[in-house]
Amino acid sequence: MNVIELITLAAVWGASFLFMRVATPELGPIPLIALRVGIAALVLLPFMRSAVARGQFRAKVGHLLVVGLTNSAIPFCLLAYSTLSVNAGMDSILNATTPLWAALIASIGFQVSMGRQQIFGLLIGFLGVIVLVRDTLVAGISGVPLAIGAALVATLFYGFAVNYSKRYLAGVQPFVVAFGSQFFASIVLVPLALWLWPARSISVSTWGCVAALGIVCTGFAYVLFFRLVENVGAAYAASVTFLIPVFGIIWGASFLGERITPMMFAGGAIVLLGTAITSGKISWRLFQRA
Repeated sequence: MNVIELITLAAVWGASFLFMRVATPELGPIPLIALRVGIAALVLLPFMRSAVARGQFRAKVGHLLVVGLTNSAIPFCLLAYSTLSVNAGMDSILNATTPLWAALIASIGFQVSMGRQQIFGLLIGFLGVIVLVRDTLVAGISGVPLAIGAALVATLFYGFAVNYSKRYLAGVQPFVVAFGSQFFASIVLVPLALWLWPARSISVSTWGCVAALGIVCTGFAYVLFFRLVENVGAAYAASVTFLIPVFGIIWGASFLGERITPMMFAGGAIVLLGTAITSGKISWRLFQRA
């Protein structure tokens, strides 16, 4: 059952890149993400019924605001922007660099020592990024370098949010963090979304993508993720990172006709290998013996 839930979560989060790829051109990154986090906050609101949850929310308002900005508002908008020029499959692979940034930021900004295995994993992972984006950058397509940069900056923010949450939100109920991050992301983004709202009418298919992003890919996904954390632990739940790119590529190829290139496959494999080494899923001693 846990394996099925993990695969379902990966499929759902992988689909978020597909939905952003479809909806962003019509709505724009900020209006789309404002709707996404606003809907997700409503989905998660029932978890705030207990007095304990509400008390923790009030006690950690400032820290929840920071996490809302760095784990939702900013990175979601950056990833949505990147889908204007980068396909869903590549975006989902770039998203998998989050553990690499998390380890680097933990060492630089949060005084967490980094071992040789983590350094080795970081080098492998960032080599994978170079392999992944090389052909795309060499092609010289307008907007692509900025889109790739936006996706990587988004994962940098994710990496910061991971470390910030560990330090300042330890002991807070996970659903309080989930709701708080979506709530404060909504508060920040809604005024901007109203200002940037497109003048033309929005198609039914785009509204369908908005609903899927907010209800399924964010609200439901958070519920599923924290259910896994509760049942089998955070380490197991975090392994979803390695499955998301698989589904991101599958959905992009199946529904948008995106081409899977050899360099995309090779770069993605190297990125995931570096991530696995950095997070301790694979021991670097395997390479020493080789």
